[in-house]
Amino acid sequence: MLSKRAIVASLAGSKPRSVIPNWLTLIYVPNSHGAMGLFGDRPVLLILLALVVVVVLALLLRETLRRSTLAQAGFGLILGGAIGNVIDRLVHHFVVDFISVRNFYIFNGADACIAVGVVLLILSALRQTARA
Repeated sequence: MLSKRAIVASLAGSKPRSVIPNWLTLIYVPNSHGAMGLFGDRPVLLILLALVVVVVLALLLRETLRRSTLAQAGFGLILGGAIGNVIDRLVHHFVVDFISVRNFYIFNGADACIAVGVVLLILSALRQTARA
């Protein structure tokens, strides 16, 4: 897996690199904003918000997390992604986004972990609802 340092060294100051034409591109974008550009350039607010969301999510899901391996995996991905982005914001005051899919949105590995984690939590909830 590429480290952030390798990504920055390889992509910063260079043109976007097409991996799969018209579908997947690598591009260096320092992102000081939150998801979808929310909350502006406020790293302290974004760090606090990430921590609050993780704690609230853990409290709301504590029973589900005890019973569901799928929910545990989803929460673990969300927690790992949030921690990765928080560390970037603490160290650099921004996160490095570098993955562009169909020129729609540029994100990083931590963002992908959060998104997959949310999907796993939803699947876990649907699974439990179907059993009830």
